[in-house]
Amino acid sequence: MHKGTLFIVATPIGNLQDITLRAIEVLKSVNYIACEDTRKTGILLKNLDAGHKSMLISYYEQTEDLRIPNIINLLSNGQDVALVSDSGTPTISDPGFRLVRECVKQNIEVVSIPGPSAVISALVSSALPTDKFIFLGFLPRKPGHRLKLLENLKSANEKLEATIIIYEAPHRLIKSLTSIHSVFGNIQITLMRELTKIHEERISESVENFIKKYDSQAPRGEFVILFNPKI
Repeated sequence: MHKGTLFIVATPIGNLQDITLRAIEVLKSVNYIACEDTRKTGILLKNLDAGHKSMLISYYEQTEDLRIPNIINLLSNGQDVALVSDSGTPTISDPGFRLVRECVKQNIEVVSIPGPSAVISALVSSALPTDKFIFLGFLPRKPGHRLKLLENLKSANEKLEATIIIYEAPHRLIKSLTSIHSVFGNIQITLMRELTKIHEERISESVENFIKKYDSQAPRGEFVILFNPKI
């Protein structure tokens, strides 16, 4: 029996117009769409006029063990499935890697439909070197693990001199900035906030200035932290 294809489809990180023609075509044509939040994906499909055919499957970190066998079964029986995250490119700090790995093991075709990614969008507009970069995703929640990771990073990056990129939620921003200050000192960093959205913001300041700022006013929105210790 002919097997289906798993499509890894990048969706907008903010502005709903930031989606490729190919992504729209795939979302309209597949049999199923595996998504983190069915409500959010449903809104996107409605805006694309693509919600009339594909069935939505709830797929997030806590349901992976349950969903992967189901999705593999659909693909093995000739059904095409698109994987989307809440925003951006799936599997980048989002669920999906384990599903892709299982598809490869099962000789099921996996096709990437490239598009928006907060990592790349932040990097290219940061004014920091783009030739080498290290993406850490979200830092560990535990302070000890967070500091150890940053200390190892500092040592490993001494000769590489790469730009560092970190995702952070508003309620954890000060903790991460404090850890960066502890390891790297009062370096200059760039904060990108609410990329592609109405209140998009890019600010470059010292770590200490950012800590003081967000001590007095609660941070809002999703953040990308970027810095290059050699600059």
